[in-house]
Amino acid sequence: MNSLKFGIIGIGNMGSAHLSCLKNGDVKNAVVVAACDNDDAKCKEIAKKYPDIRVFNSAEELIDSGEIDAVIIATPHKFHSDIATYALQKGINVLVEKPVDITVTKAKALNETAQKSGKVFGIMFNQRTNSLFCKARDIVKSGQLGKLKRSVWIVTNWYRTQAYYDSGDWRATWSGEGGGVLLNQAPHNLDIWQWICGMPIKVQAICEVAKYHDIEVEDDAIINATFPNGATGTFITSTGECPGTNRLEISGTLGKIVLENNLLKWWKLSQNEETVRLNSKEHFTSIDAEYLELKPTTEETAHKGILQNFTNAVLFGEELIAPGYDGINELTISNAAYLSAWNGGKEIEIPFDTDEFDRLLSERMKNSTHHDNTGKTITSDGYSARWGVRW
Repeated sequence: MNSLKFGIIGIGNMGSAHLSCLKNGDVKNAVVVAACDNDDAKCKEIAKKYPDIRVFNSAEELIDSGEIDAVIIATPHKFHSDIATYALQKGINVLVEKPVDITVTKAKALNETAQKSGKVFGIMFNQRTNSLFCKARDIVKSGQLGKLKRSVWIVTNWYRTQAYYDSGDWRATWSGEGGGVLLNQAPHNLDIWQWICGMPIKVQAICEVAKYHDIEVEDDAIINATFPNGATGTFITSTGECPGTNRLEISGTLGKIVLENNLLKWWKLSQNEETVRLNSKEHFTSIDAEYLELKPTTEETAHKGILQNFTNAVLFGEELIAPGYDGINELTISNAAYLSAWNGGKEIEIPFDTDEFDRLLSERMKNSTHHDNTGKTITSDGYSARWGVRW
């Protein structure tokens, strides 16, 4: 195989950006040969703009066409795993947009299908290409920060207007989208949080519905988490604050790192804080620290980087930056946060009762009322800066 032939399912906001990227030749050894959407108008538009691309009205028709080696799934969230499962079972490599789906139940089933298929399975966690996040992960995973004590991420720069939410009748509804800021915007950050600090074992959350917008899901959320070693974490996010903040702080027994304004600040303690705290004879003391400032070492390749890496994984066996199997991790955190909020802020242990979550979500989906049925959608000729790491 000299080049990877892609099909794109869902040619709205993200799908059209992926299509433009591939058509521009921005991904080596990759070509887009097919696309599909259930909106006839969009299909006609794509067929007119790209006459050399085959256009289909159903995912199954595209997958069964024999035209493609891999598929990018950029539909509304709740269809991700169903389409991915069908593609994998048909021997097609899969790159799915985030989140992998809306429930841990479906994500787990998809992972099992992917494992059996033997095909390459990736997810569009494009912020994993940011060199500062990569460096922070290396510092933590290598033990240079010591035993983790606390992490705090304030990421409130996902600002959105009412017009954004009105741009599609599926947006910001339980039946159409399956959640709000935790499921749409913050999956990137929830993924990076667990990618660096590991998975929590307990979460407690406040998810405020329609605090800033006329929607039926949360646009403001606070998650408090407990990790296996007793470390704690707080995650704060919103689509209703401007100017927003993007600041991640992680402290451990050997120092602290802070990521903000495209800079990683690192305080490296000369002694283990825990040893000093437990053994010092002084009532009040301090510990000398070396201070470093690290700037990005490489360009954040974002979506193009994930597409290139996925292509290389299929063609040349390159290790995936964002395996699709990892999608269940951030989804576990957001599902547990919803379950906590729906139970009055109760602390939820991970793994949690997925049957209870599925039942409560199903009730909300049945009672979903925010449907303007405008049929409007956002399309794009390229990747917007708002999809990258904006400090």
